[in-house]
Amino acid sequence: MTLNLQSTVTLHNGVKMPWFGLGVFQVSEGEEVYNSVKWALEHGYKSIDTAKAYRNEEGVGKAIRDSGIPREELFITTKVWNKDQGYEETLQAFEGSMERLGLDYLDLYLIHWPLPKLNKYKETWKALEKLYKEGRIRAIGVSNFKEHHLDDLLSEAEVVPMVNQVEFHPHLQQNSLRDYCKKHQIQLEAYSPLKQGRLLDEPILKEIADRHGKNTAQVVLRWDLQREVVTIPKSVKKQRIEDNADIFDFELSEEEMQQINSMNKDERIGSDPDEFNKY
Repeated sequence: MTLNLQSTVTLHNGVKMPWFGLGVFQVSEGEEVYNSVKWALEHGYKSIDTAKAYRNEEGVGKAIRDSGIPREELFITTKVWNKDQGYEETLQAFEGSMERLGLDYLDLYLIHWPLPKLNKYKETWKALEKLYKEGRIRAIGVSNFKEHHLDDLLSEAEVVPMVNQVEFHPHLQQNSLRDYCKKHQIQLEAYSPLKQGRLLDEPILKEIADRHGKNTAQVVLRWDLQREVVTIPKSVKKQRIEDNADIFDFELSEEEMQQINSMNKDERIGSDPDEFNKY
């Protein structure tokens, strides 16, 4: 798979989404998020992923505007937070996010968590479908949805989600979910692809990295792409933002891919979507 930093995957509705982007989870509003987004865009990133819950949409929006990059060249994602689930609540939350971001339209809007105990994600999805049909969002999707949440959603949905953003890394490979999404043409997207830094000293990864003259983070991010998973690593350091994107001049062999595939432990660093009910 020959790719570069601007390479895209075509979602099932024809919209092109970059394979690689910057995530800003746990990046502080103000100077920190502004600089992270600024550095990423200056380096050639085209995709930025935020959420209402991250409380940094304003800084993201300011960095986008100040970059001078034509809006149509960028791919911006945000998410509906849990307390905003429900039809009218979601429509209102969307307006709030758009105001904070300072955008006229959104490239991707996601339901942040299924929250099965609340059981409002189908109402929330109806609101996303409305906004999508009105042309205010180019693509809609979900985050942290397991197969059974998707089954339930698809039983009533008019529009199949284009994306499912989930925790995905060598210790949590979610193979059955990946297969499910592929079958339904839902693009899988990885957050916490480096397990928040906890993978970086793994001997297998170090050995592969040394072989290619790369670091272990670059090996993992390359593995994501070769598994056809969109990836959005987070960093607040300029050099690391640049290094993370330096993964397009090498390729992992089939044997190296299998070595990393063998690292799966079904081990999360984040919450289990069946149990997470934070508002």
